[in-house]
Amino acid sequence: MAVKPIPDGYTSVTAYLAIDGAAEAIAFYQKAFNAVEIMRMEGPDKRIGHAEIQLGNARVMLADEFPEMMIRSPKSLGGAGVSLILYVDNVDVTFPQAIAAGGTEIRAVQDQFYGDRSGSLKDPFGHTWTISTHIADYSEEELRERAAAAMK
Repeated sequence: MAVKPIPDGYTSVTAYLAIDGAAEAIAFYQKAFNAVEIMRMEGPDKRIGHAEIQLGNARVMLADEFPEMMIRSPKSLGGAGVSLILYVDNVDVTFPQAIAAGGTEIRAVQDQFYGDRSGSLKDPFGHTWTISTHIADYSEEELRERAAAAMK
């Protein structure tokens, strides 16, 4: 059997998060987003060198920070350089679940001009997540009009 260039369970782009407290982050993602832990590899110092969780149809990789290897978390860097968007079946259920699990609201859930209902939060480890449910489809022209109206 031929080896697949993109392994089963992965997409072409996979997020890899450096976290100060990866074990606690996995527990948070399980509680906040119903993540499923796929694997975890701990080193002799008990830091997680590599772990993977499943969020819906996406795999996310994560590890503890390793400053000696130039792998630092948002806490060490003073903020994250990227944010993550998580599409879910019902943002009005998942968003408060994530806040109850320890997330901090950045932007309340609301309908967006581009057809999503979404809100943003910061997880306890410094990563920013926008939780979204797609609620409407618009043509490119409609999106331009709606964007212009929203930016006024």
